[in-house]
Amino acid sequence: MKTPFELVIGLTYTRAGRRGRRRDGFLSFISAMSVTSIALGVAALIIVLSVMNGFQKEVRDRMLSVIAHVEVTSAAGPLDDWEGLAKHLTARSDVVAAAPYVQGQGLFNSGNVVRGALVKGIDPAYEPSVSELNTHILGADSLEVLKPGEFGVILGRDLAAMLRVRVGDKVALLVPEGNMTPAGIVPRVKQFRVTGLLSSGHYEYDSTMALVHIKDAAALFRTGGPKGLRLKVNDMERAPEIASELRFDLPDNCYVTDWSKQNRTWFAAVQVEKRMMGIILFLIVLVGAFGLVSSLVMTVTEKQSDIAILRTLGASPRSILAIFVLQGAIVGFVGVAAGVAGGLLVAYNVDAIVSTIEAAFGVAFLPKEIYFISNMPSDPRLSDIVPIALCSFLLSLAATLYPSWRAAKTHPAEALRYE
Repeated sequence: MKTPFELVIGLTYTRAGRRGRRRDGFLSFISAMSVTSIALGVAALIIVLSVMNGFQKEVRDRMLSVIAHVEVTSAAGPLDDWEGLAKHLTARSDVVAAAPYVQGQGLFNSGNVVRGALVKGIDPAYEPSVSELNTHILGADSLEVLKPGEFGVILGRDLAAMLRVRVGDKVALLVPEGNMTPAGIVPRVKQFRVTGLLSSGHYEYDSTMALVHIKDAAALFRTGGPKGLRLKVNDMERAPEIASELRFDLPDNCYVTDWSKQNRTWFAAVQVEKRMMGIILFLIVLVGAFGLVSSLVMTVTEKQSDIAILRTLGASPRSILAIFVLQGAIVGFVGVAAGVAGGLLVAYNVDAIVSTIEAAFGVAFLPKEIYFISNMPSDPRLSDIVPIALCSFLLSLAATLYPSWRAAKTHPAEALRYE
């Protein structure tokens, strides 16, 4: 099968700078700059979005090591038959495990320091099946250090630092549900002994969370039993969908939330940042597309006589249009392909590249004493790469339309008048 002459001529014009006149060399230089601009824009988009995805995944995983995928909470009173409800819910193929919990707000006091905290009452026998809290405990072997009636507490590491306490020290916990006395309502106060520290790597939890045994929490908050269930599902990405389905399996006084709703503001902010960063970096691709327009316009002007000769030999305006569209498409394809290859190469090795730069220049992009994440995370996703490559190529293709249309409108007699 013969190669279409439009493709042959388009390739010839694209490689014109390798031989021929100085003018052709200048046009090829502009084409090379267009390819470079498109490639840099595509690579920058892939690298930046991959790093942002990596940070998002890292923070999300740290969140999900503390919080449950789905939480079922009773709106009125305790869950009287929480074991029966847990058995009913875990009978579903998409629910892996369930654990009871009690939750309330309180104030911890140590000396003259007072800090607010979210107090979670958990059952050490069931909790490891729904979260990774066991792997984040410092100063203790596991959650088993929380024993009913001993009023031990595992404080977040940053919360303990604020209270200036260590493992073995005692802190006072004040809860708003008070006792009625002749002088009015007096908040209840209970002494707790610090039995461990929680170090999840997420400041929000390490500075505001405290873990106690579920029976101690139920007695302190006077809930009469567990207030809800923490569930682990087989696919955390489907947690919102599973939570919606669970509503039909729950009693009327219960409601359900998933991990995405509990941190909706943070995830929404990350999505806005990704969108705005994508728009800003896409301007680099736009600059490359403008360079492609300039290159093709100059090529059309330089090749007026060639176009006229092709027309006199029988080439149709559509063929002339195809020649320059193909030339621009080749430039755009090469730029996008080079950008995708370079972007993925850097994205998959960004941690090694950053480490090399840090060692060479003696700098630290993520100091360990400041950030819990000491390595540069990266998570290239096909859902980002395909739209970036497709949109960049379509933009390059659109940039060829006007110069190609102008070339197709060339009249042979006028073009050859002064030749």
